[in-house]
Amino acid sequence: MSVPLPTSVLIAPDGEMTGRTRRYEKRYDDLLGLFANEAAFTEIARTRGAEIAYRVDEFRPSDRAGDVIFGTSMLYPGRVGDEFIFTRGHIHAVSDRPEIYFCQSGHGVMLMELADGTIRTEEMTPNSVVYVAPHWIHRSVNVGTEPLVTLFCYPADAGQDYDIIASAGGMRDLIVDDGSGGWTRIPNPRYRPRVTGSGAA
Repeated sequence: MSVPLPTSVLIAPDGEMTGRTRRYEKRYDDLLGLFANEAAFTEIARTRGAEIAYRVDEFRPSDRAGDVIFGTSMLYPGRVGDEFIFTRGHIHAVSDRPEIYFCQSGHGVMLMELADGTIRTEEMTPNSVVYVAPHWIHRSVNVGTEPLVTLFCYPADAGQDYDIIASAGGMRDLIVDDGSGGWTRIPNPRYRPRVTGSGAA
């Protein structure tokens, strides 16, 4: 059996990781269908569709159980209508795998949901750590005016399931501007409750 070698990487203030094994970017055009206000999204996509909404750098030594994957996410600020911009979100394909997020800079909210629609939010500010427990669907939301930069780490055999959010019409709640410079949660009008046992415990 081959033994993985120790290594190290460097992370810049904007989250750029030197020594990463992968980078992917999501542009506004890639986020079609994710926001409740479709007219507002269409207008943004018309002028800014090719603009990067968020970027992920990761270090993936392997996909083997017992190993870990870590990386950084840089989510630019913005809104679609009243809704703050967010990452696509997922639950781990092996749903009992947890994840941690360390907020390097910016102001965000980790929006989390169980398959039965139970919602939990945790605010992310510099030096805060959010523990996403097993079985929770999760996505990062940038509620600030600066890029939200986070460091994440999860078990290498976790995988990601994105369809659990799409099949329900999104997450149960939306994170929106409260009109006073802050954020609040409101019900997602497109949400369709999941059938029990449709993915997460």
